[in-house]
Amino acid sequence: MAEVIDGRKVAAKLDEQTKAEVDALVAAGGPRPGLTVILVGDDGASQVYVRRKIKGCEKVGIRSSEHRLPADTTQEELLALVDQLNHDPEVHGILCQVPLPAHIDTRTVLGAIAPEKDVDGFHPVNVGRLSTGTGGMVPCTPLGVMMLLESVIDDFVGLDAVVIGKSNIVGKPVALMLLDRECTVTVTHIYTENLPEIAAKADIIVAAAGAPELVKGSWVKPGAVVIDVGITRIMGEDGKEKLVGDVKFDEVQHAKAVTPVPGGVGPMTIACLLHNTVQAAKAIGKAPAPNGDRDYHDAPDRSLIYGEGASRD
Repeated sequence: MAEVIDGRKVAAKLDEQTKAEVDALVAAGGPRPGLTVILVGDDGASQVYVRRKIKGCEKVGIRSSEHRLPADTTQEELLALVDQLNHDPEVHGILCQVPLPAHIDTRTVLGAIAPEKDVDGFHPVNVGRLSTGTGGMVPCTPLGVMMLLESVIDDFVGLDAVVIGKSNIVGKPVALMLLDRECTVTVTHIYTENLPEIAAKADIIVAAAGAPELVKGSWVKPGAVVIDVGITRIMGEDGKEKLVGDVKFDEVQHAKAVTPVPGGVGPMTIACLLHNTVQAAKAIGKAPAPNGDRDYHDAPDRSLIYGEGASRD
């Protein structure tokens, strides 16, 4: 039987570390980290996510605030709010919940957030810095994926990793982070030819295609580690709805370890968001206020995924 990687347990441990960092920062006279969430419209799923994020802030001692805007908010009004928050010294992290209403260009809004306050890691500057190994904010879900992998893998060097999914939010960042750990990485997607054969050679499979139960048992070699990022609500054979991932969980029990859905990657995303907010507060306290000519600086504490003093050349 495969080891089930308990995302809730790993997330709880990270929350403990984050709270300890907050307490130490405040005790040393530093600022209490502050996260501001912007929610435009009344999307039900987004409201649930925002409530979870605010609750998470309370648990680790991060000061949180919300800006709930009506669905007919103009792009100009939203950008004005983002600019205001960029210059607010008490705000260290800004999160604009997506999806945004159709009349608002998501890329423009996310690109307007100051990179050092972009705790989601979506700003082009942070994406570029991740790709070149020069710091910046790491997207929350990929960071969580790496921490889950580290809970069961001691040495990544030379391992064959297959990432199924090429999104900017998960697939591409995960691939870059695995490359940083000296894995040999193949990025695939649902249209990749011979995908089952490619996956079957992997020591690590990260399934993030958004395709329910795509990865079958025959795709996974004995002893591989499988991280299931997907989550979809489907109708079961009993006529009841259920949540499933991108992996046929019951068929991959010959793997070394696998994440469940739910309870795997999901809990890590919010825990990593809180972690990123604290790292942003630390970095901003040492940096000049945001301006058009800012020098971009490293925000995250990469020791969580690389280890102290680890080489990334």
